[in-house]
Amino acid sequence: MRYENSPALVLNADYRPLCYFPLSLWSWQDTVKAVFLNRVNIVAQYDREVRSPSVRIRLPSVISLKRYVQVERRPAFTRFNVFLRDGFTCQYCGEYFDTRELTFDHILPKSRGGTTTWTNVITACASCNLRKGNQALDKVGMRPRHMPRIPSVRELQNVGRRYPPNYLHESWNDYLYWDSELDSI
Repeated sequence: MRYENSPALVLNADYRPLCYFPLSLWSWQDTVKAVFLNRVNIVAQYDREVRSPSVRIRLPSVISLKRYVQVERRPAFTRFNVFLRDGFTCQYCGEYFDTRELTFDHILPKSRGGTTTWTNVITACASCNLRKGNQALDKVGMRPRHMPRIPSVRELQNVGRRYPPNYLHESWNDYLYWDSELDSI
C-alpha cells in the first residue's frame, strides 16, 4: 500500500482550507504527528491505516487545526501567483497556456527603469513577449487585456478553485467549495 498517496487536506479552525492554491496538504507523516501532539482534529479518514506495535490509526484525509491561523491579507508576489492572477493566460493574445509556456513581461521594461512588482508584471506567452521585447507598449502597438494590479488573497483563492490539483480525494469535496457562491436556480 502506498502511503505517499494519502495526504491530508488541512483546514483552519473555521473549517476553511488554509490555502486553495496551492492546496494546503500535509503528508501522512506530518498529519499523524500532529494528531499525536493534539494539534489537530480528525474530520475525515482514509480506509488505510498505519500501525506501530502498540497503536493503530486510520490515516486522516481531512484535518482541522485546533488554533485559528490568521490568513495573510496581501498575497505573496510569486511567479505562480502572477500566473494565477492572470488566469494562466497571455495578457496580450488571451490564449491559455501551461505554466511552463508562460513568461513574465514587464509593462515598463526593466531596461527602461521598470520594476518587478505586482503593478508592472503580467503573464505573456513566449511569442508575444518576444514580439514586445524591451519596447514600450505604444511603440509596438500592444495592449494587455488587463493592466497589472495587486490582487486580494480572496481573488487568488477564487481563481485557484478553477484549477484543482491532479489529485482530489472525495472526502475533501465538502470542505473545498462550501464558501463558494451558489449558482442561481
